[in-house]
Amino acid sequence: MKTNRKTLKFAIAAAVGLAVTVTAYQASGSQIDKTLEELKVITEVFDYIQKSYVTEKSAQELVYGAARGMVATLDPFSQFLEPVHHKEMKTETEGQFGGLGIRIHMQDGWLTVMTPIPDTPAYRAGILPGDKIIRIEKDSTQGIDLQDAVGKLRGKPGTQVTITVVHEGVKDPEDVTLVREVIKIESVRSHMLEDKIGYLQLIEFTAKTDGDARQALDGMKARGMESCILDLRNNPGGLLNVAVNVTKTFLDENKLIVYTEGRNSDRVDYVNEARGPYQRIPIVVLVNAGSASGSEIVAGALQDHRRALLLGTTTFGKASVQSVIPLSGGSGLRLTTAKYYTPSGRSIMRDPKTGVGGIVPDIVIPVSRELELKIRRQQEQVYAKDRPPHSAVKPEEQAEDITLARAVEYLKAERIFNREREDLRVKP
Repeated sequence: MKTNRKTLKFAIAAAVGLAVTVTAYQASGSQIDKTLEELKVITEVFDYIQKSYVTEKSAQELVYGAARGMVATLDPFSQFLEPVHHKEMKTETEGQFGGLGIRIHMQDGWLTVMTPIPDTPAYRAGILPGDKIIRIEKDSTQGIDLQDAVGKLRGKPGTQVTITVVHEGVKDPEDVTLVREVIKIESVRSHMLEDKIGYLQLIEFTAKTDGDARQALDGMKARGMESCILDLRNNPGGLLNVAVNVTKTFLDENKLIVYTEGRNSDRVDYVNEARGPYQRIPIVVLVNAGSASGSEIVAGALQDHRRALLLGTTTFGKASVQSVIPLSGGSGLRLTTAKYYTPSGRSIMRDPKTGVGGIVPDIVIPVSRELELKIRRQQEQVYAKDRPPHSAVKPEEQAEDITLARAVEYLKAERIFNREREDLRVKP
């Protein structure tokens, strides 16, 4: 044990010393010596825990704990990622994974299907909303942790998994064997509203969002769309380049979208090089306190260029850029490396002390938390084989989405105003 402990202690000290030497090679010798002296505390704490703590702890557990502690001193958005969480983050940002195609939650202690996703293994097998998955590969799901269940259902495309399902209204359970496929994470929803108004909701900015948003806009244009509502409420952000690409769709050429500045990097401008295909269509953007990061980039650019009217409540106020850095052993580091600014130079980062920050919409429409939760729930679409998609909330129980209703009123009024203005122009 002594030899192992000394070896581990030496390895940690050597690794830390090398890292400091590499990153601080330009610093003076006295600064490096001081940093190395301070880092001795880490190896001393590690050694005392290994020798004297009441229960045995693995070296990996202690090293990961130290890494988490270091990152915790930075900001709320930087994060040390253990291998499993690093893998999950990559899956989310890539916008696809190997799985069955169902949204699940826990209900009455059992794993329950919220909805299957169209054109997926679960959908084609006839899995319905409300079905209970009571076993995964003969292991009971009663009281299972939701993330553990997700981990068991996901896997390499082409592999099989057997689930035991109890359908609503059916007494006997059914074993269903499904072959996992590549499942695309839904990040875009769209449909036509009245008066040729298109509705585009962006749930988050994954690798597929910009392409899916363009496809949705083209589809609505083919159905007669003349104006658009862009719903960014509760969109937490995602990939910076994807948010920039979405914004390009609505702006004229040579328009600055956002710029970033970091401690060790020069200013980087993100500019629309070409005219966006929807740069003339009237737009209303919906935002709220859940609109953060990438969605604030889109909203801020469209507001600064007076390209859209913003409705709702003040956004979250996250104006920092995180880079995900792969580390040894499959772990990762999500590190804040820059801050971003809107085209007019605004930093909308929320001050944790004063609470000031975020993007204030052009027209503020206060909404209670209770109503926000109801609207969010009724936006969820439920799918079932051979049935049209519908809201997860029954029509008679749905609340009026007052922010969306105001957006529709505004676009209707603008259309009437523009029509009357055109009529005045053609009169002799």
